[in-house]
Amino acid sequence: MGQTVKKIIVEISRIILGAVFVFSGFVKAVDPLGTAYKIKDYLTAFNLGYFDFTALPLSYIQFAVEFSIGICILLGVYRRANTILALIMMIVMTPLTLYLAIKNPVTDCGCFGDALVLTNWQTFFKNLPLLLMAICLFLWYKSITPVFTKKCNSLITFWVYLFIIGLGLYCFYFLPVLDFRPYKVGAHIPSLMEIPEGAEHPVFDTKLIYSKDGKQREFTIKDYPKDDTSWVFVDSKTVLLKKGYVPAIHDFSITTGEGNEITDHVLADTSYTFLLIMHKLEEASDVNVDKINDIYDYSKKLGYSFYALTSSLPVEIHEWIKNTGAEYPFGTMDDIALKTIIRSNPGLLLIKGGTIINKWPNTALPNFSGVKTSLNSSVIGKIPENHNLQKMIIISLVLVAPLFILYPYDFFVIRKRQKKHRQRREVQVE
Repeated sequence: MGQTVKKIIVEISRIILGAVFVFSGFVKAVDPLGTAYKIKDYLTAFNLGYFDFTALPLSYIQFAVEFSIGICILLGVYRRANTILALIMMIVMTPLTLYLAIKNPVTDCGCFGDALVLTNWQTFFKNLPLLLMAICLFLWYKSITPVFTKKCNSLITFWVYLFIIGLGLYCFYFLPVLDFRPYKVGAHIPSLMEIPEGAEHPVFDTKLIYSKDGKQREFTIKDYPKDDTSWVFVDSKTVLLKKGYVPAIHDFSITTGEGNEITDHVLADTSYTFLLIMHKLEEASDVNVDKINDIYDYSKKLGYSFYALTSSLPVEIHEWIKNTGAEYPFGTMDDIALKTIIRSNPGLLLIKGGTIINKWPNTALPNFSGVKTSLNSSVIGKIPENHNLQKMIIISLVLVAPLFILYPYDFFVIRKRQKKHRQRREVQVE
């Protein structure tokens, strides 16, 4: 094979494989909890649920390694080591995705988070050319032209890891800087629940679980003991019986402690509604319960609705009320739906007429203590402008600015020193 053809193959492989690794690592980093949830799905599928505690650390390791490998391949940093790592990852992921495609233990691999959802077969066929590219780069790594000299390799690698881990930590303690989920700010929930005219409707079966005399029993929506107070509502679950068109939002369903469905009522409310999301009360932080209670008091004074939504059992709800002095009403909802709505436990959602006006993590809840003005006259009550492009520019600048500063030093100082050193050696040899 000619050197020109080899060089072309290497450059194409380098750009495509490097870009895919960067994109994959980045979209996982902006949603580290989402990545951890997907890892938990894998652990459950392979009967390794007792390792759930490793999901979040593994999330950080995964996106940090992927992102770093991608940047280093693009820049030609540690060519040998990073092409080996890329090949190892593709050797592991390609047969794994084939297994997932055949057995389907999880619905999607999560390789690109919520930014780009692929089926398991699409993921497998995507990995085949990437595996070939990884092999080419492994065999011909010396044909990769480095952007920087070797003297800069360790500094660049350190900065890339520091950047991507820092981004992941920021998005974990606050919220994803880029929201790829259907529950983003500005989304109109009822519209995203609609099924187009003529499309085949999926068929779901909803079971309501009630308890009486220490025994649990499942009921349907039609025959649940609505008027029999001796039955205590425990939980609800929805099972897909027949596939059809699945809308972006298909599991937004709120049930009261008495088993009443209030979803339509909440979404049709033309005034403001606060939704306190606590997918698991036993795992929810109680650090800001005073702030939460202030928000509830504010909503009560101004006539706004307020609901706490959880997937926890009544016993956990009563325990939360006992420990926090909560007076707000509770509703139950699917655990996965709640974790999808907001990556914070607890987290706060403000909606109006079914449209998401704003959302806040537990670390940045709004302060309503002593506030008497309505949301209509407040910035909080208005949908903030979408600044995704601006965020991407800022993130990109934070990443590349140090590299731009390093490059002139590398080009004019380090390379010049190396050139002089080579010249001295040549003179000594002569």
